[in-house]
Parts: sequence; C-alpha cells; structure tokens
Amino acid sequence: MRPFLPPLLAGALASADAGIDFDGTGWRFLEEPAFLGVVLALTVVSYGAERSGANRELVGRATGLAAVILGALLFAGSLAAGGRTAWPGLIAGVACAALAWVAVGGLVERARRRLEPGAATLLPVYADGAAVLLTALAVFAEPTGFLALAAFILLLVGGRREEGRKYAGLRILR
Repeated sequence: MRPFLPPLLAGALASADAGIDFDGTGWRFLEEPAFLGVVLALTVVSYGAERSGANRELVGRATGLAAVILGALLFAGSLAAGGRTAWPGLIAGVACAALAWVAVGGLVERARRRLEPGAATLLPVYADGAAVLLTALAVFAEPTGFLALAAFILLLVGGRREEGRKYAGLRILR
C-alpha cells in the first residue's frame, strides 16, 4: 500500500487550518508546499514502481520505510500542534504506522489470494480510499484514531490465526 495519501491530506488540511494546524510548532514543515511536493513525488514514484513490474518485495520495503517515517513525523507534529511534547510521537508514530502497515498489508494479501486477478488490481485503490477516509475521520473526530488502532490489532491477530488454517472455499458437487 502507498502510505502517502494520508500525509498529503493532513498537510493540506493543516495548510488550510482545517482540523489540524502545525503553525507555531517546529513541525510547520508538514504543511509546507515543499514537503507536500516531496510526498506527492514519492506517491508518483511508488505508483510507477508498482506498475513497472519492479521487485515487489523491494518496493514494499521502501514504501514501508516511508510509512514509518511519515507516521512518526505526523504523530509528533500532531502532539506539538496540541501543545504537547513532540518527541514521544516519533516513537509512537513508528509503532502505529508499522502496526497499520503490517495489518493492512496482510489483509490485502489474503484478499488478493482469494480474488480473481482483475479484481485484485483494485485492492490498492480501495486501501488508499480507506486510508484517506480514516485520515479525515481521525482529524475531525478524535477518537477515530484510537478505534483504528484497535481495528489494526484485531486485523493482525485475526490474520495470524487464519494463516494456520486451510481455506476450503466453495465446492461444486457434480
């Protein structure tokens, strides 16, 4: 999954002072056009790498690294915007982003195995849409972020439990 749309949305909302604002903090760069341009460029490069047939594992690792870095920056910036000490957000942001990355990635891979190839190509689009919606909800309805963390934990635990089972699927009897 591409982790770049939530920081783009958060930065755009912050630059409009809508729901979040990094002004007056050391994290103001998160809403600056230069930073948002870099994140947009990473989005385009990530999309191009996926479409080019590049090594999927390598692209996944690079994107995962970007996810934890962006998660750390946004969590710390959000704490600072709320008048709190920012550095714990660096640690918590890495943990939250890694949890989301692993949980959603596992869900998408399990779904991809069960879908036809044509339908499976739309999974990243759905995941990106859900990430943008979740970001907007987290900005405007504060408890949403905590609920998302709980959902990611349930996805991870449920996915680990399902790995050991064999999927029987539907059977046609003739």
